[in-house]
Amino acid sequence: MFFDLNLGFGTIFIIVAAVVLASFRVLREYERGVVFLLGKFWKVKGPGLIIVIPGIQQMVKVDLRTVTMDVPTQDVISRDNVSVKVNAVVYFRVVDPQRAIIQVENFLMATSQLAQTILRSVLGKHELDEMLSEREKLNMDIQKALDVQTDAWGIKVLNVEIKHVDLNETMVRAIAKQAEAERERRAKVIHAEGELQASEKLAQAAGVLSKEPQAIQLRYLETLTLIAADKNSTIVFPLPVEMLAALQGVLNRLGSPPQK
Repeated sequence: MFFDLNLGFGTIFIIVAAVVLASFRVLREYERGVVFLLGKFWKVKGPGLIIVIPGIQQMVKVDLRTVTMDVPTQDVISRDNVSVKVNAVVYFRVVDPQRAIIQVENFLMATSQLAQTILRSVLGKHELDEMLSEREKLNMDIQKALDVQTDAWGIKVLNVEIKHVDLNETMVRAIAKQAEAERERRAKVIHAEGELQASEKLAQAAGVLSKEPQAIQLRYLETLTLIAADKNSTIVFPLPVEMLAALQGVLNRLGSPPQK
């Protein structure tokens, strides 16, 4: 009988020691414990050493670090009726462990599903050109819309980045043709502007030369020098009518007989 009593006390001691040891929990710096007392929320504990009474209290551990979540590829139809495939990445963190556990069943799954829905909704309001050229603005729009929805769950969306916008081959060729046409248009405009500026400068130069006949003759001589440098065998050079008239006058004087 004495042996059985000692055995009973030993068993009770072991059970009590196991319960006491099981009551101690250690939470890291980035972890918090949402503690429930008989099924009712009690408090948020951590980090460090905490005590949770087994059978009476239950604890749900929550990680407060930033979560990087890939949004699966979504089929999006833009406002100009172009079908594209878009995927993104979402950065968020839990700022209120109590709401993250109580207000939503699985905040990771809920945030992922909501991100997919908002991605399709926001991008569907924009045209394809905006998706390709205004990526930062679209990221901000998606981030704000997602953050408003997850605020009730105690989640802060830090950033959203669109990773890829995939187009089919037909649309890629159409965009390439459009870009080529735009480059040709710009080249023609630049060429036309250059011709206009050159014509304006030539008109100004003609106005200056018309006031100084000697300047025109100097330009003729300079042109002859340039042509001679090319070692051409035949040179065709236009002469102004005034020079021909003066030369004709000189020849007439030389050919007339001397007066007695």
